[in-house]
Amino acid sequence: MPQALGEFEQMVLLAILHVEGETYGVPIMEEIERRTGRSVSRAAVYVTLRRLEKRGLVTSWMGEPTGERGGKARRCVKVEEAGLERLREAREAMDRMWEDLDPRSVGRLP
Repeated sequence: MPQALGEFEQMVLLAILHVEGETYGVPIMEEIERRTGRSVSRAAVYVTLRRLEKRGLVTSWMGEPTGERGGKARRCVKVEEAGLERLREAREAMDRMWEDLDPRSVGRLP
């Protein structure tokens, strides 16, 4: 059975899917911060991207060099089919856990 995705891994994969164009670390970080209100470190994103790539859930390549980076290229990423499948599985597992619960009343004492 494939290793389940952690919460932050899910956020990184979803941010990649939300960002348009060549996706790399900084826009991924900004998308997570914008959508969650959580502060995210660049290092956490890059470590997670490496881990996801080792698992075959994303692939990376060197983009074109840009003037704004002094001619240096960016490492771009995309979600692979295996990553999409792990996301679907994670979503379905959470949906099953929430089934028959009213999210508004969870945690309230009777």
